[in-house]
Amino acid sequence: MRHGKYRFVASFLAVPLVLYVFYVLWPYAQAFNIALTNWNGFAPPVYVGFANFQRMFHDQLFIKAVEHNLFLLLALPLITVTIALFLSFMLNVGGRSRSGVRTGVWGSKFYRLVFFFPQVLAVAIIGVLFQQILRPDTSGAFNGPLHALLGIGPVGFLTNPTVAMWTVLGVLVWQAVGFYVVLFSAGMVSIPQDIYEAAELDGASRVSMFFRVTLPLLFDTIQVAWVYLGIAAFDAFALVQVLTVEQGGPDGATTVLANEIYRSNFVYSRAGYASAMGVALFFLTLAFAALTIRITRRERIEF
Repeated sequence: MRHGKYRFVASFLAVPLVLYVFYVLWPYAQAFNIALTNWNGFAPPVYVGFANFQRMFHDQLFIKAVEHNLFLLLALPLITVTIALFLSFMLNVGGRSRSGVRTGVWGSKFYRLVFFFPQVLAVAIIGVLFQQILRPDTSGAFNGPLHALLGIGPVGFLTNPTVAMWTVLGVLVWQAVGFYVVLFSAGMVSIPQDIYEAAELDGASRVSMFFRVTLPLLFDTIQVAWVYLGIAAFDAFALVQVLTVEQGGPDGATTVLANEIYRSNFVYSRAGYASAMGVALFFLTLAFAALTIRITRRERIEF
């Protein structure tokens, strides 16, 4: 009987497992193999061992791209999670108590819709939209009012190397925060109202309830959000490719690893070197996810 059960389960798992091996694991293996060659995508590959990996450590654009990815890795999850938690708390339990039940601020349903709106836009549309908003002349939505009201000259949000990366970060946060507002809101809805009522009876302020009640009970959700945002920080390809000048400029000021991989493969026809950078990106992402889960591991709070 047990043998028949295993065969029944295996019959359902066989096809997904084959598809996973063929479309996920096999491409990874091919990328690792190509990384050991100087293949240009057309001629037969010539194996060069770890020469591509050695070359990466002397490539200034690669080093700059890694630095930008690490900057996004630190800033994007921290800023996005902080803003999303604050907004979610206000939308769910930041309002007045009604019949002993803590509610959100007035119009919270409308605000949820507004915050989530960027999620329905394609990244390419967001890139083109902010290109127009951040135009480095008085016709831009930012520079126009700055010039008209304060007499400030046009700010090169995307053309100034000092400001450009911060601009990309701001757009990424704007695009991502709505999803995590909805995610954290769903988590807060599942927290029993009795806990908030008990905290309120004990004289807890809203700040105390946020840090002593909401944050501990949402820890698992925040952990997942942090991993997702970290992986997004290692990507950022589409936005940088569409939004920035010179697809990672000016002068490499906004380039990230995914853009360097694309440029090496499709512009310079260096498929072997691009695969080596892809392997590096793979292990960086894997290490981040594993390290984050390991550091934030703790006993689950039941409620």
